[in-house]
Order: sequence, then structure tokens, then C-alpha cells
Amino acid sequence: MSGHLTRSQRLDELPYTRKHNKLLMGSGVGWALDAMDIGLISFIMAALASEWQLSSTELSFLGSVGFVGMALGASLGGLLADRIGRRQVFALTLLIYGVATGLSALSTGLVMLIALRFIVGLGLGAELPVASTLVSEFAPRKIRGRVVVALESFWAVGWLAAALIGFFIVPMDNGWRWALALGAVPAAWSMVIRFGLPESVRFLEGKGRHNEAEQVVSKFEEAAGVTVRDEDKAPDAPLQAGAKVTKRELFGPRFRTRTIALWLTWFGINFAYYGAFIWLPTLLSSEGGMNLRDSFEFTLYMTLAQLPGYLAAAILVEVWGRRPTLVTFLGGSMVGAAAFALAPTLAASIAPGDDGAAYAIALTAGCVLSFFNLGAWGALYAITPEVYPTAMRAGGAGAATAFGRIAAMAAPLVVPLIVGAAGRATLFAVLGAMFAMAMVAAWFLPEYTDQALDEV
Repeated sequence: MSGHLTRSQRLDELPYTRKHNKLLMGSGVGWALDAMDIGLISFIMAALASEWQLSSTELSFLGSVGFVGMALGASLGGLLADRIGRRQVFALTLLIYGVATGLSALSTGLVMLIALRFIVGLGLGAELPVASTLVSEFAPRKIRGRVVVALESFWAVGWLAAALIGFFIVPMDNGWRWALALGAVPAAWSMVIRFGLPESVRFLEGKGRHNEAEQVVSKFEEAAGVTVRDEDKAPDAPLQAGAKVTKRELFGPRFRTRTIALWLTWFGINFAYYGAFIWLPTLLSSEGGMNLRDSFEFTLYMTLAQLPGYLAAAILVEVWGRRPTLVTFLGGSMVGAAAFALAPTLAASIAPGDDGAAYAIALTAGCVLSFFNLGAWGALYAITPEVYPTAMRAGGAGAATAFGRIAAMAAPLVVPLIVGAAGRATLFAVLGAMFAMAMVAAWFLPEYTDQALDEV
């Protein structure tokens, strides 16, 4: 390295090291635990529909209330992370939702469970955009997108854990309580997050805490075996009052187009994903003729298709770029949703009366949907932290995430209405239309592959 390098530039040019891996694993395990929590509710809804004799309306509120909290948590968590730091907010949110999930296992009725699911959503909604922001600000420039997609891939691990718990534990007597009790694990993990991970260098510099920022960068350089002479280091930039971008500028001339595009992308993918996956086990058992255990098994197989989807996206975000990868995977998700909608018709045409063929066709369509949908999520999380500059990165990402959670909140409420009025095929046609909207919006996002975050 030569020339006057800022700390951010020094981080950008480092090779991937064990320090990066520790950050990725520490954030990723928290991410997986989050996915496990959200995934479990889809299985628990199916179990409680029978055990508590809940109506579709009651199930809708149970499925959506967590997203109400997530919408609020995403917005507040992002703003708070820009004020007090990424690491602190990450740990606090893990603690909040971990404790609330554990307490949910003791719920004596629907009202108590709904109230606790709202608190769970507060913590969960704030954690996700903060974690992706923290990881993106440390990742080496040339593989930043790949590292963020790798972080997102932990979601598939968590959802797979939820599917396994749903398959083996939830069908047992009081199995849903044992499943929720496992959600207390994040409470302990929050302490590891708080004391084991570094704070964002860009955040520290923005707050004038240059000595702390230098210590963090030096540790990463030491792990990479890199030494930078003092004369090659850029001097500390003085703080400038009023220099930071205000949240009002999200819709100002500079950021309006990217903000609208980002929000619509988040809205479409949230509605389609949670509209499908939160209700899927219940729909398969009530509308698809499967028993509870078979519906859980079907969902488990679909979940396995998420892992190669993430892997493909992790490679392509650096080869094709963030935006082309996101658009392509959203298009594939649209095709998967359409195929799932047409699966019964295709089965009746190809092998009428053959239940095995009908199952195979539906599962294939579901796996296509799962593969492309989760790959699209990975690309979206890679591009989102790059849309805004450091001063508003977590806040901007949190605002987009919060807007998406409105769709996640609405989807569980709307799904039974669509199914009741027009059937499951129409539901997945609507979900395909949401993917199409997100795909069009994503074309208007900026492309910053292989560029430093400071150039945004």
C-alpha cells in the first residue's frame, strides 16, 4: 500500500482474514437465530390452528403482529445505530427479541402470545439492517457483495433449523412451547455480540472517535500481516457541523429515485416472501390435503433449496454485479410463483389422478421459488447498504426495511382473504406480480460493485 490512505481505504484493500470471518460468523449466527424465530411461527400457526381452534382471522393477526413490531424496530433501530453505533444496537436487539421469544413459550392464550410476538418483532426488525450495515462496512471492497450475501445465507440455515424443529418437535404434545423456548438462545448470544465484535470504523470516525477507529483498523491489518507506515496514513478528517446528510434528503433530489426504487423492491419481495412462507404449512394442510407432518416435510424440502440459491447469488453479485443479479433472481422468483400457481393444473394434465406426480410437480415449483427468492434476498442485502453514504447508511437501510415490513405485516392478513375468495392459484399469481414489481423497481437502483463505500 502506498499514498495517503484513509482508514476506510485501508480496510477496503485488505485481504479476507480470520478477523473478517469472526465478524461474519458472529453476525451470521445472530442472523440465523432471527430466521429460526420467524420460521418457527409458520409451523406454530399450523399447530395452534388445531390445538387452540383458531380462526383464519386470529391466525392472520398472529402471523402479522410480529411484522408490525419489525416495521417500527427497523426504522428506530437504523436511526439509533447511526447515533450510538452498530454493535450496541445489534446486541440490544438480539437481547430484546431473545427474551420475548422465550417468554412466548409460557403464553396462556392468544392475546399474550400476540403481545409478546410484537416485542419480538421490535428486536428482530432493528437487528437485520444493522447487522448487514456493520458487515458491509468491514468487508474488503472486491468481495463486499459476496460477504454480505454470505451473511444473508445464514437466514437459510436458521430457516432450515426452524423446519427441522417444526418437523420433529412441533407435532409433539406442547411441542410449540418447546420450539419457542429455543428462542431464548439469542439472549445469551447478545453478550457475545456486544463484547466480541468491533464497532464500525466509519461510524467511529463520523463521531470523531479517531483513536478507537485506528485501533480497530490496526487489529485487522495485524491479522492480515499488513503494516502501514504513519507517513502513508491520511490525517484525521475534522468533524464538520451540518455536513452529514439528513433523513429528509431520502426524498430530496439526490436520493429520491434510489429511495423510491429501494422501497418498492423491499415492499414487493417482503409481501411475496412472507405471503408464501408464513402461511405455507397451514395452506398445505388445510387447502392442499396434506396432514400436518407432511406439510412440514414439504416445507423442509423447499427450505433446502434456499442454500444453493444463496451460493449462486454470492458468486454472481461480484461477477454480474448487484443490480443484474437482483433483477435476475426476482425474475426467477416470479417464474417460480407462477409455476406453483399452475402446479395443480399441470399435474392434472400430465398425470391425472396421480398424487405422487402432483406432489413432485408442486415441490419442484416450490423449490424453484425458494431458490430464486432467497438468492434475491441475498442480492438485496448486498446492494442496500451501498445505496446511501455513511452518515445515513444504517438509517436509510432501516427506513427501506421498515417500509418492506409494512408489506410483511399486510401479507399474512391478506393471504386468507385471497385464498378464500379465489383460491391458492390466485394467491401465488398475486405473489408473482409482487415479484415483477420488485424486479422493475430494482432496475433503478445504483450499481457500486467493486467501488469503495466512501464513493457512494
